[in-house]
Amino acid sequence: MRKKVVVVASVIVTTTVVAAAVLMRQWKRKKQRQWRETQKILRKFARDCATPVPKLWQVSNALVSDMKACLASSGTITTLNMLVSYVAPLPTGDEEGFYYGVNLRGTNFLILCARLGGKNNPISNLNREEIPIPSNLMAATAKELFDFIAVELGKFVSEHPNTSAKEMSKLGCIVSCPVEQSVVSDGTAIKWKSFSADSKVGKRLVSDFNKALEEHAVKLRVYAMVDDTVGNLAGGRYYNRESVAAVTLAMGTDAAYVEPANAALQWHGPSPKLGDMVISTQWGDFSSPHLPITIFDTCLDAESPNPGCRRFEKLISGMYLGEIVRRVLLKMAQETALFGDTVPSKLMTRYQLSSPDMAAMHQDTSEDHEIVGEKLKKVFGITSTSPRAREVVSEVCDIVAERGARLAGAGILGIIKKLGRIENKKSVVTVEGGIYEHYRVFRNYLNSSVWEMLGNDLSDNVVIEHSHGGSGTGALFLAASQMEMQNDDPDPEHDPDTDPGNDDDDDDEPDIDDPHPGNDDHDRGNDVRDPNPNT
Repeated sequence: MRKKVVVVASVIVTTTVVAAAVLMRQWKRKKQRQWRETQKILRKFARDCATPVPKLWQVSNALVSDMKACLASSGTITTLNMLVSYVAPLPTGDEEGFYYGVNLRGTNFLILCARLGGKNNPISNLNREEIPIPSNLMAATAKELFDFIAVELGKFVSEHPNTSAKEMSKLGCIVSCPVEQSVVSDGTAIKWKSFSADSKVGKRLVSDFNKALEEHAVKLRVYAMVDDTVGNLAGGRYYNRESVAAVTLAMGTDAAYVEPANAALQWHGPSPKLGDMVISTQWGDFSSPHLPITIFDTCLDAESPNPGCRRFEKLISGMYLGEIVRRVLLKMAQETALFGDTVPSKLMTRYQLSSPDMAAMHQDTSEDHEIVGEKLKKVFGITSTSPRAREVVSEVCDIVAERGARLAGAGILGIIKKLGRIENKKSVVTVEGGIYEHYRVFRNYLNSSVWEMLGNDLSDNVVIEHSHGGSGTGALFLAASQMEMQNDDPDPEHDPDTDPGNDDDDDDEPDIDDPHPGNDDHDRGNDVRDPNPNT
């Protein structure tokens, strides 16, 4: 009987072992099949995002065509909304004096001051202070908003006075959104989309700001108000006369450049004194069949607050890079169980992955991508991942960043080509923003794309530089250059305080609507931080 029991037990054990082996083989085959599917999705995504040099030139040429058509106002439908920011003359680098600046953003503003010493000592004694805008002022009137800013400016000036001032100090002002102007000191402005301010944030923005300063006994006067990319261009020109363009690469994106006035046929205002004007391209709106758009980009666009708009921005700016990565990882998790049999709930949350976290994972050089694992746990609640799954995450980040950076490079060369400066002139392009400054791999991809497109013979003709002085300093340079222009040719006709046309009646001059309605995420804040700042 005992022998029979042993035999039965042996058979059971053997059967169990065989069954376990069968299940193990099936499990391994399932995992292998899932891995092959993961690799298939990854390879297809890489192909769809590919940006070889010929495609980059197609994108550049398409941008040039849209720029020319928009400037000519020929009736041709383009995706660009080229805004003339009449700020000529730009700084020469010879400006001297003590200046204040304000950078108005979506939820805060930056106050700064510095002394400009000309070419021998360009900028010194730089002080900054970032001030949040109270939530109750987001729905306030323009007067209430400017009153608040004026009070904070007064405090800042008292802490950082211009000790050598013999007259009213100069204040430059830049805003992190598009501005359309006929004359800088008294032009029209597209109101901040982040604010629900009244019509005074439109055409009479400069005048109302000056009135608030006067009412609060702040001895400052606004001489210039443009969008932040134009401010970056002013800073670039202050340091280098060959600076012809500026690009913002942060949560949003834009590009501005110097254009001969006779090229803008739709311009009906007074001719610039030096024959040049600054154009804000609004290139975030650029779209072309040549852009490498994937199914993930199409879905992101369709579900965004502004479908069909800002297509270029949705490929290259910090607001969207992490979201594209998340969508690819979600597809892999759903179809190939990349992170296990259960799809993490947070992975299904839109915009859960920020660009700083994406940059941290992408630039992870630790063994087995340990930082990737930590970020996946922190951001998505994924507690356990295999080394090769983390490698896939890193590769997805690389594909998205490389595409975005190389397209930005193509856009830069499109502007330089429009100016006819690629083959025989040196051009300096100033780039500002957290994506370029803190996302090291993104920056390297952008620079290499420009070199590849130009080749060895022409690569020295275009120089990419990081902005000088950091965020907001463009306001200082603009204040200096505009003050020089006021001193050289005072024109009370364009004085917002004395121009009789500047009354408070806005009935005949309605506000210019926000060109990005509902796009509350269009912010150019510099919030991408390099997790490896010393590399």
